[in-house]
Amino acid sequence: MRTRTRVAFFVATALFTIAPPPHLRASGSAAAKAPAARQNPAVQREPDVIYVPTPQPVVDAMLSLAKVTGSDVVYDLGSGDGRIPVTAAKKYGARGVGIDIDPKRIEEANENAKLAGVTDKVKFLNQDLFTTDISEATVVTLYLLPSLNVKLMPKLKAELKPGTRIVSHAFDMGNDWPPEQKLEVDGRTIYYWTIK
Repeated sequence: MRTRTRVAFFVATALFTIAPPPHLRASGSAAAKAPAARQNPAVQREPDVIYVPTPQPVVDAMLSLAKVTGSDVVYDLGSGDGRIPVTAAKKYGARGVGIDIDPKRIEEANENAKLAGVTDKVKFLNQDLFTTDISEATVVTLYLLPSLNVKLMPKLKAELKPGTRIVSHAFDMGNDWPPEQKLEVDGRTIYYWTIK
């Protein structure tokens, strides 16, 4: 009997902690006053891929292959820690936009931009790359899975302006859109396309 009482006590304590009764909830609590970014966001879908950073020599080769300049707007879809937009801004003076569904990666990317001194040139958006407007991009970089590249292909062709360059680390766009160029860097493959 004593064990049941203890279990009931612990369960009640846990439930009270998770959801206190309405009369004990403070309307002016810290959570209620916290900025929206700090509160729990609406439930998002899970990331499509696990985070695996592109090695810096590959980042450099991707941006070089795309012939990035200071007048470019580089969008990195699935931007992770932000190394591609940060490098584009720091090395070429380009504007960079990173899109990632994982808020932890966005925080990390913003910190990396701050450390690199390029916060005036880059921004990172906690958004779904399949629904984000990418029409401003002049260069798009990817490191996604083949199935995601193929799923993304219609969006790229529909939203991007002619002349926009696309560079993908490791994966192509399938048989329907062969790359214009292919480059090997440190045992990794980079694919390149131009929107016609």
